[in-house]
Amino acid sequence: MSLHPDKLPLIHGLIDGELDAGNTLAIETHLASCGDCRAEYARIEQVRDMLRATPLRGSAPAHLRSRIETMLDAEAGGASESLADRKGPMGHVLSGRWASGALTGALAASLALLVAVPRLTEAGVENQIVQSHVRSLLAGHVVDIPTSDRHVVKPWFNGKVDFAPQVPELVAQGFPLVGGRLDYVDDREVAAIVYRRRLHTINLFVRPTSALASPVGYTHQQHGFTVIRWSDGGIEYWAVSDIGTAELESFRQAYTAAIRR
Repeated sequence: MSLHPDKLPLIHGLIDGELDAGNTLAIETHLASCGDCRAEYARIEQVRDMLRATPLRGSAPAHLRSRIETMLDAEAGGASESLADRKGPMGHVLSGRWASGALTGALAASLALLVAVPRLTEAGVENQIVQSHVRSLLAGHVVDIPTSDRHVVKPWFNGKVDFAPQVPELVAQGFPLVGGRLDYVDDREVAAIVYRRRLHTINLFVRPTSALASPVGYTHQQHGFTVIRWSDGGIEYWAVSDIGTAELESFRQAYTAAIRR
C-alpha cells in the first residue's frame, strides 16, 4: 500500500473544511481503508498544529524601533536639506541623485507588487483547478456533453458562459476530444473542455483573462499532476492532467496551433 497522490487535494480540503458533503464522504471512506493516506492526513494535521503553536513573528523592543525611526528621519531630512542648501551646482546634483534613488526604490517596490500579486492569485486558482480536475475523475462526471464532435461541444457552451471557447478536434495529434462541461473556478463559471491522451484525461479550463492575470505562462507540478497555464487573445487557459510535462506541452502547442489557423 502506498500514498495516493490524487487524494492529496481532497486530504488538504478535508483538513481545511473546504469539501462538499460528497467529497467529504469519499475521502473519509478512502482514509478508513488506506493507512498511508491516513498517516499523511495525520502528518499534515501535526504540521498545522505546530505552525499554530509556534510564534512565527517577533516584535522589536519599543526603544529599538524608536531609535531606528529617529536615525532614518535624521538621515533622510539631513541629506535632502543639506545637499539642497549647498552652494554650487554639485549640491543640487547630489540632492537630485538622492531623490532619484528614493524614486527608484519606490518604483522597484511597485514592480515587485505587480509581479507578486498576479502570481499569488494564480497559485490560488491553480489549487482550485487541480481540485476540480480530481473531483471530475472521482465523481465520474468528466463531461456534461459527451461527444467527439466539436460542432456539438462549441455551441453547447452558448448561453452558459459569457464567451465563446475554441474547441478544436485534435485526434490527429493524439488528443481526441471527449466533450465539455461547466465548472466553477474563482467564483465564476468556466468552460472545461476535455481531451484524452491514451487512458489519461486532460481537463482544459478556459475563461476570459482577469485584470490581475500575468501575461507570462508557466508549467508546474502539483501532487502528481502537471498544470500548464497560458493566455492568448484575452483568454486564459489552464490544462491539467496526470501525463508528463512534455506530453502536456505537446497538447498545449497542438491546441494553440489549431485555434490560430
